[in-house]
Amino acid sequence: MRERIWVSPSLLLLLLLLPLLWGSPPDSSSPELEPVPGPLQPYDLLYASGVAAYYTGDYASAVRDLEAALRSHRRLREIHSRCSRHCSARRPLAPPGAGPGAELPFFRAVLERARCYRSCETQRLGGPVSRHHVSEDVRSDFQRRVPYNYLQRAYIKLNQLEKAVEAAHTFFMANPEHMEMQQDIENYLTMAGVEASQVIDREARPHLESYSAGVKHYEADDFELAIKYFEQALREYFNEDIECRALCEGPQRFEEYDYLGYKAGLYEAIADHYIQVLVCQHECVRELATRPGRLSPIENFLPLHYDYLQFAYYRVGEYVKALECAKAYLLLHPDDEDVLDNVDYYESLLDDSTHPDSIEAREDLSMFVKRHQMESELIKSAAKGLGFSYTEPNYWNRYGGRQDENRVPSGVNVEEAEVHGLSMSKKSSPKMDRDLREGGPLLYENITFVYNSEQLNGTQRVLLDNVLSKEQCRELHSVASGIMHVGDGYRGKTSPHTPNEKFEGATVLKALKFGYEGRVPLKSARLFYDISEKARKIVESYFMLNSTLYFSYTHMVCRTALSGQQDRRNDLSHPIHADNCLLDPEANECWKEPPAYTFRDYSALLYMNDDFEGGEFIFTEMDAKTVTASIKPKCGRMISFSSGGENPHGVKAVTKGQRCAVALWFTLDPLYRELERIKADEVIAILDREQRGKHEPNINPKDEL
Repeated sequence: MRERIWVSPSLLLLLLLLPLLWGSPPDSSSPELEPVPGPLQPYDLLYASGVAAYYTGDYASAVRDLEAALRSHRRLREIHSRCSRHCSARRPLAPPGAGPGAELPFFRAVLERARCYRSCETQRLGGPVSRHHVSEDVRSDFQRRVPYNYLQRAYIKLNQLEKAVEAAHTFFMANPEHMEMQQDIENYLTMAGVEASQVIDREARPHLESYSAGVKHYEADDFELAIKYFEQALREYFNEDIECRALCEGPQRFEEYDYLGYKAGLYEAIADHYIQVLVCQHECVRELATRPGRLSPIENFLPLHYDYLQFAYYRVGEYVKALECAKAYLLLHPDDEDVLDNVDYYESLLDDSTHPDSIEAREDLSMFVKRHQMESELIKSAAKGLGFSYTEPNYWNRYGGRQDENRVPSGVNVEEAEVHGLSMSKKSSPKMDRDLREGGPLLYENITFVYNSEQLNGTQRVLLDNVLSKEQCRELHSVASGIMHVGDGYRGKTSPHTPNEKFEGATVLKALKFGYEGRVPLKSARLFYDISEKARKIVESYFMLNSTLYFSYTHMVCRTALSGQQDRRNDLSHPIHADNCLLDPEANECWKEPPAYTFRDYSALLYMNDDFEGGEFIFTEMDAKTVTASIKPKCGRMISFSSGGENPHGVKAVTKGQRCAVALWFTLDPLYRELERIKADEVIAILDREQRGKHEPNINPKDEL
């Protein structure tokens, strides 16, 4: 089997520069180095050296340098965090004094904090901090745990199977869409004779591990151990929150301007940069609740600790602690009727010497919530005063409740609990609220039915052929080259889904604009409009919808394989996702909340060509790993499906050539109609009137389009 590992351009540059940076290649015969006193070696150079050794077949050196790179990366983070805490204690920001120069003590404190931070890091790093400024590509590799992909293969070459399993598992935990790695891990486990339960994640986050252990013991009705692990998880959570906030104090990437060319005044510069840092720190709530490789956080993560604990403490007879945890939960959900009922019940269980009003919410969460609210108010105030847009996310979604059969865990005497007033109400995630039907007429001649939902192993799915003729495919493909814009729909990002492909797109309104201006044939631009309307009618009819299906977004897209980056590729062209909810494979859920396009109801893809390699469309289970159907695109083929969590899907890597399609999303809610489509309808109406010769055109393309 060919080894498929993608090398970023920045990493290739480092490989070429290594002899200049280090003088000569490292001695491959030297033993594995343990951390020794002296300057900390930059992890990007160690990483590049390890990859270079890997490609020359020097696997011992590859393991040595890759392991050293991981240690350096970990040590650098520790130093950043430690120096931040050290300088916060030594150089507190004092309020300015009275009289002339009242602000100088404040700025003196800032300058002293900066000097302390620089001195601390330089001393501990053994050299200037600038040596550890790495590129975004390398930073992304470490975030995605790519070094472990090299490591697992190097360990296999050295016949160190157990270490290979650990490295592969660590990589896979952050890359669950990597379809080959799961099979590799199973093979390694068999070869090494190791049980899957014995394999560790070398980058596991302690608070998430403790939380998972707490849930496991809770569900087994082992409440003493559940309490132990949930309390441990909270201690680790608040420690990691401190580290997360410290790391936010590093350089920030400004979205609106180039920081190096920043020309604002002193106070504007301080305010803008501080708000960037503060927003980052505020978002640590989401960061700490997100498992590696996942886009969405565990819902209601921090409050859930106290929700579990309040009942676990009740079950072991510690009513005061149960009451403290219940009141802590109410700090974030003050109107939760279930927990309010539980508070009343716990108060009734207190002995006469303890007054209910003397029991307050847990101090750890009280302090956390107070700071979080102050940050929120400050960010909103800054947004209003400095003129930038900010919307406070909903960090504590209520439907992210305990996944018990009831509001309190199984094993409780339900009748007894209800008699005593302990709430047993059930909470569940939202489900599809419309009748599911399919098999309606296809409306047009020559369209060939291929597969239905059952044959595609899913729900609300259909595959059709001959929706476009070969001549129409050629015409659309030809016009695509004249209207496509790199990164269209993704803020101009050339490769929004994978660095191994170029992404281009265009909307139907843009096509009509170009056609009206004579930059592309108007007939071809009109074809884009017409075939998308044809697809809408087919979807509406086949799924037998009782109400009108509206366009939500219409996008012609092409994905082009980048030469020189395909041989060792192991990613997807488009990662597994759902179209109207945030897929959470770990929880086997799909959360219907922003930033997902929650208003989308149906999706369709109409393919224009097949002269490329790879690029198969795939459906998976909600685990984002188990493929349920694979579809090879070709001219005139259309796949359509409902947009929810019942249909996770993605696109396999395009390894050669260019894959083009018309992507369509529809909604049943007229409030979310595509605005560009409405304008396109108006342009088509004007063009139709002009063609009929009813009157001369009197429009300015720029106004209408």
